[in-house]
Amino acid sequence: MLSELGETGVFGRSSALKRVAGVIVPPEGKMQNACKPSTSFSRSKNSETWLALVERGGCTFTQKIKVAVEKGAGGVIIYNFPGTGNQVFPMSHQAFEDIVVVMIGNLKGMEVLHLIQKGVHVTVMIEVGRKHIIWMNHYFVSFVIVTTATLAYFIFYHIRRLWVARIQNRRWQRLTTDLRKACGQLQLRVLKEGDTEVCPNGDSCVVCFELYKPNDTVRILTCKHFFHQNCIDPWILAHGTCPMCKCDILKALGIQVDVEDGPESLQVLMLNELPGTLSPREEGTNNELPPAGRSNKVTHVEEEKHPTSQNEGPSNSVAADVHPLP
Repeated sequence: MLSELGETGVFGRSSALKRVAGVIVPPEGKMQNACKPSTSFSRSKNSETWLALVERGGCTFTQKIKVAVEKGAGGVIIYNFPGTGNQVFPMSHQAFEDIVVVMIGNLKGMEVLHLIQKGVHVTVMIEVGRKHIIWMNHYFVSFVIVTTATLAYFIFYHIRRLWVARIQNRRWQRLTTDLRKACGQLQLRVLKEGDTEVCPNGDSCVVCFELYKPNDTVRILTCKHFFHQNCIDPWILAHGTCPMCKCDILKALGIQVDVEDGPESLQVLMLNELPGTLSPREEGTNNELPPAGRSNKVTHVEEEKHPTSQNEGPSNSVAADVHPLP
């Protein structure tokens, strides 16, 4: 006794969906399509339930089923055309009450027919199988995995960007506070008539390129370079360095900066936060005058040494004009 279990058939569109079992009986004679009403089935009288095994073709599915049902079949198994392998499809046919109609492949149908022709007693049990839902398909599973991984990557990427932006914003706020504090610690000086800086051959501010005049307020940096207060303050808040010698003002004042990799990262952070400021390359190559109304654009120049006059007053007279920013 041999038994075989497999998913080899498909129910007809109007078939009863239920479990059925019985002996398989083919039509008698050479014509196996059961299209004629006179078709007979050689079945055992002792078998209560039997299923007709007929070949596709010659007439409609409804005609085949009707002939088999009229002969007493409890179900109909139709196998496909020769040359179609084990291909099957849902058949369209008239509904017959409580009758199971199934299509199987040609190879499987011919295998069963040959066994019966050899005298083998073949019984079959037809059960309603499980539906093949889409998540069972390995292509769909692969698609879900790839899509999930991609979404997870983009979510992680955007979360990381938000986190980095938040960290940079906090650092920038601390830097702004430190730079404002540094500006408050730098000295201010009011130029007076007779100072060497306001003479016809005196210096000009390298930020705005205007000559120093009496009553101009200049800010003296830690490197002893000085500029107009209104010109240098925005520069310090944007760069934190001297526009001439690149002296780090925060470092010179002993203010600790919580930025990785030192002053270079500090400058990069500030340039990223202030897109209107110049890059270091632009600072070294731009030799044009700044537009009207702007005083925070700087051209890099070489530091000049100014000779001191023998008639210049004592240093304490200069100190009297120096006062911290309130």
